Amino acid sequence: MNWKRIVARTISEVSAWRKETRGFRPGFRILLYHAVGTRLNYDPYGISIQPDLFERYITILAEARWLRVVDLLGGQNRNSRLQVAVTFDDGYKDNLTVAAPILLKHKIPFAVFVTSSFVQGGSSLYLDRAELLELAALPGVTIGSHGATHLPLAKCDDKALWQELDGSRRSLEDMLGKSVTVVAYPHGSVNRRVRDVARRAGYTLGVCSRFDINGNSRDPLLLCRTEVVAADSERIFRQKLEGAWDWRRWRSRDPALD
Repeated sequence: MNWKRIVARTISEVSAWRKETRGFRPGFRILLYHAVGTRLNYDPYGISIQPDLFERYITILAEARWLRVVDLLGGQNRNSRLQVAVTFDDGYKDNLTVAAPILLKHKIPFAVFVTSSFVQGGSSLYLDRAELLELAALPGVTIGSHGATHLPLAKCDDKALWQELDGSRRSLEDMLGKSVTVVAYPHGSVNRRVRDVARRAGYTLGVCSRFDINGNSRDPLLLCRTEVVAADSERIFRQKLEGAWDWRRWRSRDPALD
């Protein structure tokens, strides 16, 4: 990999969008969170964020006049301005008890992607069925699938892949009593084969873990996200919103190419 070429290209792109947008990169940016306040026994990536820091992030979103917060399904005209959606993976209980009150206070919609077996497993970490129903009933909340058992989907054979995608969707729909049409691929493990099966299973929108913003031409079943972690200061959070960290897309291959 030619790092000098990548750095030069990134600098060129940054200069172009700053000139055009006066500081931020336009498009549809999907923020990726996991836990808020839950103490995890193993958290090498810092996916559990302290509630006070999370609220500061959300306050920035609510007060920023240079962006528009939208529902995950509402990102339209992505090249005209910066639009931001909030998502959570795995379905931790704190998404209901800690994150939801903060987001509702600021009138910010959000999506939670849950692994169906986690809901049914009786874990103290993850939402159970009653809690999932309570969360789904809140205004501005979208519930999506995060697989049946949280397997890396690109490594599954055809039978297991179908069960992970179609089985989890059907299970969640049975619990919720309404359609589930959005999916987040566990471990960010996705390629065009997985995308095609997701479409066949009935999903209309899919999000991965590749770090980037989305333009109008981006495949709706392979949308990129911007992960926020516990080590991010408010300054870094603003930088991620503006696009200054989008160079990280070069650290992983675009699943649209596989």
